[in-house]
Order: sequence, then structure tokens, then C-alpha cells
Amino acid sequence: MKTTSYQYAKEQYRKIGVDTDAALERLNRIPISIHCWQGDDVGGFETPDSELSGGGIQVTGSHPGKAQTIEQLRADIEEVLSIVPGPHRISLHASYGEFGSEFVDRDEIEVKHFQGWMDWAKANNVHLDFNGTFFSHLKANDGYTLASKDEEIRQFWIEHAKRTRKIAAWIGEQQGSPCILNTWIPDGAKNHTADKMGYRAILKVGSHEFYMNYTARSDKMLCLDMGHFHTEEDVSDKLSSILLFDDEILLHVSRPMHWDSDHVVLFDDKTRRVAQELVRSGKLESCHIGLDFFDASINRVGAWVTGTRSMRKALLFALLEPTDQLIEYEETGNGYAAMALSEHLSVLPFGEVWAEFLRRNNVPLEEELIQRVGTYEQVILKERL
Repeated sequence: MKTTSYQYAKEQYRKIGVDTDAALERLNRIPISIHCWQGDDVGGFETPDSELSGGGIQVTGSHPGKAQTIEQLRADIEEVLSIVPGPHRISLHASYGEFGSEFVDRDEIEVKHFQGWMDWAKANNVHLDFNGTFFSHLKANDGYTLASKDEEIRQFWIEHAKRTRKIAAWIGEQQGSPCILNTWIPDGAKNHTADKMGYRAILKVGSHEFYMNYTARSDKMLCLDMGHFHTEEDVSDKLSSILLFDDEILLHVSRPMHWDSDHVVLFDDKTRRVAQELVRSGKLESCHIGLDFFDASINRVGAWVTGTRSMRKALLFALLEPTDQLIEYEETGNGYAAMALSEHLSVLPFGEVWAEFLRRNNVPLEEELIQRVGTYEQVILKERL
């Protein structure tokens, strides 16, 4: 039963030509790919003491409750899935396979190491995405993997990449939905190098602009990671250009800070603008939204929950925009009307529409989050060493 507050909000949006029910229905068809590595600080499970190292990335903090086994990680993800609304996928790194007591190097991973994840995903009604793991390895310590001038090291990582492609293809076949394979490498020098061209010629590796051209020529999908741009850059500005040429794009939604990247996603201006551009471009359904943040300074389950819900919130905010009316104002030269309508959106009862979406998905309301996450921490997470 719809609440009185939602009925009021629905009427307010109707006055500007927005159908809130249609927006909620569309929102409930857009999957967000939740990254597994928030739960254990990007450690993976290749060895009992696996932890993040190298690759120019780090996790800050030591909040208690980190998942130390695959079973614990899956339990935490299941808790997250019970709190976040809408359809979701789970994104795995190659270092999260089930390897047992045997050490399996990156160039030896096989489909069988991810059968357990496939079974779990089917049981939990989620699809999987996949990532090669080109960091936290002795053969990545010098700063280069696929672009390494050491042929032995380069061939090792080429084989790893080939195996991730096979595993991703198998996952896609098993679940009846394409498995998006993300290939991110840490290659680069801390200081200026005299042979930029040499490294780039080895792999065709390099800057953001280089990758844009490479994917356009090679029929590959470009990934834009919001955490990898300068804090003053706006990724939404890039989307309107890229989506003129690419029908699909992978987004890794994160929050950069001046000293670091990969902070928990918030319902902030940049996240909202990215969501708006996806909706305005007409490419929302063909773009792939993934999350990529890791914060060990706070409750990890809470970080997952807030980051995921914030992205979903931003999508709803964008879907509640009267885009056609704004465009009409702009095209008829009525710039003031476009500005005034945009400002009007800031005082509409968005929160009531969001609350209705939460109710329809049978997940906790915003005011219930702290207690829900806190209870899981007290009952489950604090029992971990």
C-alpha cells in the first residue's frame, strides 16, 4: 500500500511532467555490479595470509570484522544484498578463487576454481562479473605487468589475461548473461621515464586518451574509473563524447580525494551528474555500472551498503528529471526557465520517492540503516579475530 507521503511526492513530480511510478519501475531493472573486494580489503584468498600489496593502490584502516574466508565474505555479501534495493551483480577478482590447500599461480587459474562462486551466485539469484588481478604479486613488484620489458614477466601476465577471458566467457555461458571482464593494470613509473613510447608500443598501454583510441579501434569496451581522474575532473563530461561512438561502456563508480582514490561512493554532485548523463544520453540500459571502492577504516558492510545505495539514489534522482522539458526550454532560448526548473528539482520531495523504492524492495529505510548494520557488526563481525 502506497503511503500518503509518497502520494504527495508523486503529485508534486506529476506537476512537472514526471511519472514517479514509471521511474521506480525502470530503476528496478538497472543492475549495479557490487565489488567483492570491499569485504576483505582487496586481499583475496590465494594464500591464508593474502593481502593487498603493490600496484599503486592501498587500503587505509584496520576496522575489526574483515572477512578472512570465502565463507565469511559470501555471508557479508548476502547481508549487503538483503539491505540494498534493486537488482545487483557481484564482481569478482581472479584472486578470489577457491584454491584449497594448493597454491595456484595467476597463470594457472581455471574455471574449476570459480565453480563455487557460480553455484553461490545461482543460489542467490545474482550474476557475476570478473576482473584480472595484475597486482599483489612478485611479478608485479617492478611496476610493470603486460607492458614489462622482461619477456618472461610479460608472458606470465599475458597468460593470466587469457585465462581470465576464458573464465569470464564460461561464467557468461553458465548464467545466461554476459560476464563483463575488466582488465586494469598498474603499469607505470613513479618518476619520469625516457621511454614512454617503448612501454606503450609493447602493450599499446598508456594514458586515458590512448585507451580511448585503442578500444575504439579494437572493438573493446572502455572502462572509466571515477577514482582514477583528478578530483577537479568531471567524468560525466566525458560520457557525452564517448557515448556518441560507443554503445556500451563500463563505469567503475568511486570517489576520489586529493590524496587518494577509491573512497566510498556518496550521493554527491559528481555521482548525480554521472547518473544524469547516463539517463540523458539514452544509454542507461546499455551501460554497465560497477562499484570500486575499499575502506577499512569503517564498518565494511556499512561501506558497501551506503556506497551501493548512493549510486542507486543517484540513478533515481536522474530518472526523476523532466529532461525533455529542460531540452525544450534550451532549444527555444528560454535559458532562465531551464535554470529555474533545475533549481525547482532541488526542493521536490525526492526522499519520499526513494523511501517508496525501499519499501517496494522490502529493505531497510534510511533511518533504519545504522541499527541494521550495527546489529550485524555486534552479532557477526565482532566474533571474528
